[in-house]
Amino acid sequence: MEDWEEKAICFSYPLCLFEWSMKKMKEKISALMAGMVLLPWLAPPASAVEDSDLQEIRQQIQDLKRNYERRIHDLEVRLQKAEKNVALTQKTAPASAPASTPGSTGGNADIAANKNTDESTTAEAVPVAASASAPASTNSFNPDISLILSGTYGYFSQNPNSYQITGFMPGGDIGPGKRSFSLGESELGISADIDPWFYGACNLSFDANNDPSIEEAFIQTTALPTGLKIKAGRFYSGIGYLNEQHSHTWDFVDAPLVYQAFLGSQFHNDGTQVKWLLPTDQFIELGAEAGLGNSFPATDNDDNGVGVYSLFAHTGGDVGNSNSWRAGVSYMHADPQNRAYDTADIANSMVENAFSGTSNLFIGDFVWKWAPNGNGERTNFKLQGEYFYRRESGDLTYDTRGLDNVSNYSSWQSGWYLQGVYQFMPTWRVGLRYDQLYGGAVNYDDNQAYLLPVDYNPDRETIMIDWTRSEFSRIRLQFAQDHSRQNMTDYQIYLQYQVSLGAHGAHIF
Repeated sequence: MEDWEEKAICFSYPLCLFEWSMKKMKEKISALMAGMVLLPWLAPPASAVEDSDLQEIRQQIQDLKRNYERRIHDLEVRLQKAEKNVALTQKTAPASAPASTPGSTGGNADIAANKNTDESTTAEAVPVAASASAPASTNSFNPDISLILSGTYGYFSQNPNSYQITGFMPGGDIGPGKRSFSLGESELGISADIDPWFYGACNLSFDANNDPSIEEAFIQTTALPTGLKIKAGRFYSGIGYLNEQHSHTWDFVDAPLVYQAFLGSQFHNDGTQVKWLLPTDQFIELGAEAGLGNSFPATDNDDNGVGVYSLFAHTGGDVGNSNSWRAGVSYMHADPQNRAYDTADIANSMVENAFSGTSNLFIGDFVWKWAPNGNGERTNFKLQGEYFYRRESGDLTYDTRGLDNVSNYSSWQSGWYLQGVYQFMPTWRVGLRYDQLYGGAVNYDDNQAYLLPVDYNPDRETIMIDWTRSEFSRIRLQFAQDHSRQNMTDYQIYLQYQVSLGAHGAHIF
């Protein structure tokens, strides 16, 4: 390549220009050294040769410096013009490009379930400008897609089809599951930043009976000031600690007994949620929810009112370099109407009953995590516990398909669980959990002639060990001794696998 062609190419790139100048300097220096070696045999004096070459090198360095500064100045001017064009496009995009609406463009990180991504102004401007200048292509919206696969082998000494928690009204998806091999629950998730202001997510669930359901489908704000965040759609409630987490993030195969007895394993709602992260050094989060109430212990009342509302507050922080914690309190109020449940009467016959009234649930939760110097890769420990207390009052209809006898009903019941999970070496963890329920006081009033209060406090002990090869795969073995049914002990064994495919958001603390 000719010297002038090499210059033309390299001048387009400052780094290449610098390399070219160094190359030429080396050539000049090499020539100078060669001249010094031949100096005794050359006629011109040494001082004349040195002065001439050095002067030429100095001149070339000065030329390179001027050219480099000019190129930098030109690039800065071009950058300023480009930024002005992008800003102008953003202002005119809604009027000139109707296609640029929420959902037409987006980019794509819980909670968390829970995802909050803060993009820079420049990063947000790019998709908006693109949609204003050209029609959206088929791949302009690329959401994160994740697939959770879970399978279980279950052995139970008692028939799971007759499972009940003695003394508690059943509801939701409770029980140990199916015997033998089962697909468990598979989850397909789609999520993305819709635009600079909204994030959206949808999780489809398929249970062991191949029945599909929508676990969550919501939009969430991402750019409100002062730590505010609003969510609308269907979502898991922020009450308690475990409720907001998807089941594949749990440390045990099944939900604690208090979640099964008081929330039907997990409470989700169609409604809206507001969270406020306070601008304080310590983590403090306040939240409120209002919704339809289409999940146990609430019911869809088919009216224009709010079927359930809840309030919660969480706080936490670090203790030294190795410990962190989070604690919270929650309250949920529901107005169920004709909430149906089956139970055995005094004649030991199964009858269908219905409850209408008010349900008030109080929750206290606490989590402590330890990892040496904050690094939990090799070893860590998590202690987690929650306490539930519920009061219900209203009318109970006994035998809705026969006698249909209505009478007053009131109850207060409580329970708690405590669990610890210890990672004793990379990829290996062991966990212990203890569940306890208290039947409390139940008053059937006139229906006490058919339904007798039960003086029984269910409990369960569970141990598990799992092998987590990576954050995308886990195999778990779990043993439990379940005393949920009075005068029965159910020995339960689970062998479970869980894998995650695709992009999945981070989970909460």
